[in-house]
Amino acid sequence: MPAGVGEDSRRLRRMPVAAASTATKPVLFDLPYAPLAKKRLPAGRPREWYINHNRRLKAMRLAIALLDAGFYRPEQADNRRIRATAELVDIHPPSDITCHMVRALMRYSR
Repeated sequence: MPAGVGEDSRRLRRMPVAAASTATKPVLFDLPYAPLAKKRLPAGRPREWYINHNRRLKAMRLAIALLDAGFYRPEQADNRRIRATAELVDIHPPSDITCHMVRALMRYSR
């Protein structure tokens, strides 16, 4: 085989292209929501640590649900939309602090 022939054929191969979505409305992929098996939290920490830990977990679940629904920017996720998403995925309505954490996760995960 002459030098350079194999290189040309590799260069001419096309990469697969992602298919465009035909959905008209955003769809939540993780419906119905099924939580993972729970592990025991470490004992001996202050109560505030447990509250913050659970709040972070809820904020992460809500951020993932919003991303799955097609809301990628924090400006798109106001408190009303976050609480509506929580209702869709069967999570108790989040507090204002948790809604703020959801937007922070969306902002800093970019």
